[in-house]
Amino acid sequence: MNDIWFVRAGKESIYAEDFIQKNIVALGWSEMGNFDLTSTKVKLIPVYQQTYASHTDGQVQNGVSQLVRFIQEIKVGDMIMTHDRDKQLYYTGEIISTCKWQPDLLNELPRIRDVHWKSYVPRSILSSETKNSLGAIQTLFLVRGKSAAEILAKATPIQHSSLITSPLVISQAATLTDQNDLEQEIRAELLGKSEQAIEDRITRLQWEQVQELVAGILRAMGYRTTVSPRGSDRGVDVFASPDGLGLEEPRIFVEVKHRPNTSMGSQDIRSFIGGRSAGDKCLYVSTGGYSKDARYEADRSSIPINLLGIVELRKLLVDYYEKLDEEVKSLVPLKRIYVIAD
Repeated sequence: MNDIWFVRAGKESIYAEDFIQKNIVALGWSEMGNFDLTSTKVKLIPVYQQTYASHTDGQVQNGVSQLVRFIQEIKVGDMIMTHDRDKQLYYTGEIISTCKWQPDLLNELPRIRDVHWKSYVPRSILSSETKNSLGAIQTLFLVRGKSAAEILAKATPIQHSSLITSPLVISQAATLTDQNDLEQEIRAELLGKSEQAIEDRITRLQWEQVQELVAGILRAMGYRTTVSPRGSDRGVDVFASPDGLGLEEPRIFVEVKHRPNTSMGSQDIRSFIGGRSAGDKCLYVSTGGYSKDARYEADRSSIPINLLGIVELRKLLVDYYEKLDEEVKSLVPLKRIYVIAD
C-alpha cells in the first residue's frame, strides 16, 4: 500500500522546520491534556466538548476523528509527509514510534510521533491534480492513489547532514508552468464554488425577499421601484421607472416567481404579458428557470420581455452589489476576496 499520511505543520507551516530538525510530526489540542491513548472516539467526544464548549458538532467530530487517527490509526512503519510552505517543499518519511505526550518539545503540539525523514519533493514539479489533492483543509488526512504514487516517484533522497538547506537549491530551478496551471484551476474552482454558493443563498430566500432583491437591483441600476404587497392581484410584483411614477420611460413591469426546481412554461409568460400595452417593458424572474416553450413565447412576443433565471439574477446581484441598499445586501451578504488574476 502506497498511501501516505499527511500531517500539517501548524498554520502556514510554522512548525515545519521543527518537524524536520527534531525528526517528528506532532498534533495539538493541548488543552485536552494527556488522555488514555486507547480512548475511543465515543469517550473522547465529551472531553472535547467540555474543553472546547464553543465548537460546533462538526468541529467536535472532525477534531476527535483526527486525534484518534493520529494516536491509533497511524502505525509504526506507515509513510508520513508534511509541507514546508515557505520553501514550497513536501517531506516524506516513515513513522518509527507510537504516539507520545511531550509538551516540552513543542508546547502547542504535545502529541508526538517520531519520524525518519527520507526524501523531499518540490511542490513545483508535481502535477496540478496532485497539488489539488494536497489542498485538503484537515490537519491530518490520507494521500492515496495516483497522487501518492507521483509523490514517491518524484521524491529525492535527502542528506541528513544538511537536511534543511540542501533542498533549497533545486527548488529554485522549477518551471512556472505547473504553478500557473494550478493558479488558473484554483481561481476557476473558487469562482465556481462562490457563484454556486450565491445561487444557493438566493434559493433559500423567501419569496418576498427575492422580490425585494430584484427591486433592490433595479434601484442600484438607477430606477425607482414600487413593490406590490403580499396578496395583491395586480399581476405585477415590482414596478420600476426612472421617476417611480411611470410618467417617464422605460416603464418596467416585473413578475417574480420563486419556485426552485420548477420551471415556468409558455402559459405563464402569456398570462404575464397579456395585460401589457405597447411601450411597456417586461421582466420575468424565475429562480426555477424556464421551459423551451416559455423562452420561445418570450422571443416571439410583441411586448419586449426579458427572462431572468437564477444565474442571470446572480450575475446582476454581483455586478451591482456595491450600489445596493444595506437592507438588500443583508439578504445575500457578500465579502470581497482576492485571487490571482490572469
